[in-house]
Amino acid sequence: MKAARIALRNAAPLAAAGGAISGAGVTREVEHFSRYSPSPLSIKQFLDFGSTNACERTSFSFLRHELPVRLANILKEIDLLPSPLLGTTSVQLVKSWYVQSLLELVEFQDKKIDDHKVLSDFIDAIVKVRNRHHDVVPVMAQGVLEYRDSSKMDQFINQNIQYFLDRFYMNRISIRMLINQHTLIFDNNNNVGNPRHIGCIDPCCDVVDLVHDAFQSSQMLCDQYYFASPELKLIQINGKAAGQPIHIVYVPSHLFHMLFELFKNAMRATVEYQEKKPSLDPVEVTVVLGKEDLSIKISDRGGGVPVRKIESLFSYTYSTAPKPAVDGSNSTPLAGFGYGLPISRLYAKYFHGDLSLCSISGYGTDAIIHLKALSTESVEKLPVFNKSACKHYQTSVEADDWCVPKQKIRNVSRQSAVA
Repeated sequence: MKAARIALRNAAPLAAAGGAISGAGVTREVEHFSRYSPSPLSIKQFLDFGSTNACERTSFSFLRHELPVRLANILKEIDLLPSPLLGTTSVQLVKSWYVQSLLELVEFQDKKIDDHKVLSDFIDAIVKVRNRHHDVVPVMAQGVLEYRDSSKMDQFINQNIQYFLDRFYMNRISIRMLINQHTLIFDNNNNVGNPRHIGCIDPCCDVVDLVHDAFQSSQMLCDQYYFASPELKLIQINGKAAGQPIHIVYVPSHLFHMLFELFKNAMRATVEYQEKKPSLDPVEVTVVLGKEDLSIKISDRGGGVPVRKIESLFSYTYSTAPKPAVDGSNSTPLAGFGYGLPISRLYAKYFHGDLSLCSISGYGTDAIIHLKALSTESVEKLPVFNKSACKHYQTSVEADDWCVPKQKIRNVSRQSAVA
């Protein structure tokens, strides 16, 4: 949350700038671009955009319309948030960033695609957008915390915030994906990309190597904090070509993010649950490539969690770890503000995969990542602003049509005796 505090220190001047650019012009642009639905791309299409025959003008022509569409669609949903949440300094700051970025990108709508300076200026503009939105996650999280601490959050409001944040962060993942692909491929000043990759996509992503990298990074943190860590036990099964290494076409940074988060959780649970044992049970990982799916199961002996808490683990307002200190001191590096699992699941779902948990209380937890094995089926899952989305924010939680047990059981025999 340190990033959120730094950003909020500059909130006043930025919010003022946002106010200066707001008004009829902003409303007109938001209304115009939000009428369009985002155009999801498959990993195969991303590869085609970035192949040896890649055309910067084609990519520019697509992005100068697609990026404003994605920004405008989510701006419409920001305005549907509860007024106390929308009115927080943090959320207003995030909204001002999105408005500013939209207006800067709109400037390229009528510019000539054959002008090399226009193409260069566009790269500078989207890099500026990416940098501006760098702290969106912690700042939005700060706004939700402010709202949660100052207002009563009932089930309906909590459900709507969960719905919004899933869509908001998925939208952000997609925007960063588009920007990263374009800049990594066409920015001549950018030499940080892996030469084997096409943009940020690895056409031959070695899944087992990535598992080892994520595990070692998590293990280093675990050792630093607990002075102990479990070992890794790995099994790989290639159902398409027995005995061969497991490779898929994927975004390594996305998969690393998911694995790193799951390994942190597994290690923390294992060390804390088995603190009195002479040695720690290993974290077991099974990687399986099938005809359609790649599945990674991460199993720990960390004591598990009750079934009733499983879905709560994916809530943005829930964390099993103690809340870190606001000043950043004495905070555990293996836990945060409850955003690790929900955002990891969004990364999995972004290309129509999934992330699920199966836990046995008193024993341990299995976390399973499912990804599409075929690049043609790995298609962006994008939120779109429409009547259905609006209706979701307006519909209250209906009464349950199953009996819900009361906290305090009524003594029926005593009531009968009194009668």
